Amino acid sequence: MQKPKLHLDVIVDVVCPWCFLGKRRLDAAIADLDDLDIEVRYRPFQLDPTIPEEGIDREEYIIGKFGSADALDEAHARLFGLGADVGITYAFDLIEKTPNTLDAHRLVRWAAAEGLGDPMLERLFSLFFEEGADLTNAETLVAAAEEVGLDGDEVTVKLEDGVDLDAVKADIAHAGRIGITGVPTVIVENRFAISGAQTSEVLVDALRRIAAELDATEG
Repeated sequence: MQKPKLHLDVIVDVVCPWCFLGKRRLDAAIADLDDLDIEVRYRPFQLDPTIPEEGIDREEYIIGKFGSADALDEAHARLFGLGADVGITYAFDLIEKTPNTLDAHRLVRWAAAEGLGDPMLERLFSLFFEEGADLTNAETLVAAAEEVGLDGDEVTVKLEDGVDLDAVKADIAHAGRIGITGVPTVIVENRFAISGAQTSEVLVDALRRIAAELDATEG
């Protein structure tokens, strides 16, 4: 018997700590849903498209946006515990720069074309949140691309030539047009939306219900 299929578009930004948490929780949910055939495609979003191409000093950015350097301490403290539950070691103190994420999203796009979108996104999340890496640095991005199996020389040329920059911007604009204002957001079969970094249990239940509803409708 053929498994019911679900297509998920997961809208994320690589500098969103809740997106990293949400990805790990979704991975766990999918592992529990072996009776469903689930295809995931990650879509780009920018929490702050005004950040310059070269990024901005992290402390300066937080003070400018939230009023004080310790404005996010409470949220970060909560994330430490939630992250630990899914194997994430957040190291916010290592982050020196808040990047513009367009180039990182281009990397995910190219990796996805070769079936490597998931490990590419995972590596970028880990680089930023666990290692404090500068995601505006071309060498860092190329090294990450090579780690997951992309051709480094090819990625270098694409980054320099602006390949797919407009396509990524168009995807981000599309997310805005369909009403996405926060991430992560999981869109199922272009019909149902699950907002926020829901627990694996909530995701399993929601995806099962959606699969059953679609089966009943199509049946």
